[in-house]
Amino acid sequence: MSRTILPGSTIGILGGGQLGRMMALKAREMGYRIAVLEPKSGSPCGQVADHEVVSGYDDLDGARELADLSDVITYEFENITHETAKWLTENAYMPQGGELLRITQDRYVEKTTIQKSDLQVAPFEAVDSKQDLYYAIKKIGLPSVLKTRTGGYDGKGQWVLRNQEAVDSLSFPGVPCILESWVPFQKELSVIVTRSVMGETTTFPVGENLHVNNILHQTIVPARVNDTVKNAASEIGKQLANDLNLVGTLAVELFLKDNELYVNELAPRPHNSGHYTMEACETSQFEQHIRAICGLPLGSTKQVQPVVMGNLLGQHVSPLMESVSELGSAKLHLYGKDEAKHNRKMGHVNFLASSTDDAIKRMTQWKLWQ
Repeated sequence: MSRTILPGSTIGILGGGQLGRMMALKAREMGYRIAVLEPKSGSPCGQVADHEVVSGYDDLDGARELADLSDVITYEFENITHETAKWLTENAYMPQGGELLRITQDRYVEKTTIQKSDLQVAPFEAVDSKQDLYYAIKKIGLPSVLKTRTGGYDGKGQWVLRNQEAVDSLSFPGVPCILESWVPFQKELSVIVTRSVMGETTTFPVGENLHVNNILHQTIVPARVNDTVKNAASEIGKQLANDLNLVGTLAVELFLKDNELYVNELAPRPHNSGHYTMEACETSQFEQHIRAICGLPLGSTKQVQPVVMGNLLGQHVSPLMESVSELGSAKLHLYGKDEAKHNRKMGHVNFLASSTDDAIKRMTQWKLWQ
């Protein structure tokens, strides 16, 4: 049964990373208190929380403690164990439930679920061995992409197989995988959709994403595609939200190929490609998520200014500190992580301008990413 969780109540967050931090900061602005469950103390979210539960995601004692502290519970990443999600759904108020987590934790299950909504995905096959891989390639062809069914992010747990030599030389990872046909896309797009416990649904403007070494580098909004494509992407997001009985936030990553959209991946939470909303929209993805799970009316997602979001990785931190005087009016967000490892997401910068071309130019002129 849906409830309205009023300001002054405590929101529990499973996961202490940067998404939880940005949720928490927005929730605190709205008058909520924050409890976070994370295996390590002093996490990015823990730094801004009222209560830290230092516990593993598979520890039911930790889940009980978080439930005791919280009036509503949400999560900031999808790798929560099924047992923990099930217990919290049954014994606390976690309106998102655990079913969407179950679906998005397994790429094969996710793809088959998307197909049930009559949406287009790249051809795929389940692969559990090197022998299975050879059989799947006969059906799907090359080039193709081998991915582990569970875990993996930012290109981890993925192998692009461009030719038969790459297939023959591959050391099979020894875990259940999925083989997907390579989609020769013209653009990568994403849409963030939010659906409240009351069933109210909104989408944010469609983003155009550029990746470097399989890690998101830049999100450009408005996306440089025609309105027909934008509208189709938004409709895909709304259809999935309804079909999956979404509560909270869903990020839908898409490939655009010859004016056709293929659903690539889903993330049942706020998403890196939605960080531009923090300054460029009337309501950010983080505020909208808090409104959704607390039963408040959803805010306007209208874009107020063109924007480019640039990710800051570990290798960018020192150059950032040396050239911070070039920041100008760009909006800097750092996540409070304790170690700037190579390719680790440490923050992001939003560049707002009168046009996307001007915003891209502003980011390009800052030699931080070169």
